[in-house]
Amino acid sequence: MPTAYVEVKRGASEQTASVLRRFTKKVQESGIIPKKRSQRYASRTLSALKVKKAKILKIGRTKTYNRLKKLGKLTPPKKKGGR
Repeated sequence: MPTAYVEVKRGASEQTASVLRRFTKKVQESGIIPKKRSQRYASRTLSALKVKKAKILKIGRTKTYNRLKKLGKLTPPKKKGGR
């Protein structure tokens, strides 16, 4: 994926502060920063095989849990501390 970029050229008698201000404004207008921030923590879609394996594991765990619950072999959940 090509990265978008912003280019600003300095005029002959232009001060550095004004060039920096123009650059900052162009970056804000381009919308590069919000786009990159949203991509930063984006997760990939899982492959079909991984999804299938996860479903099979979940079904197996659910069956085991239900069987143990029916037999009364589950340990009661620990009580969380409170006031």
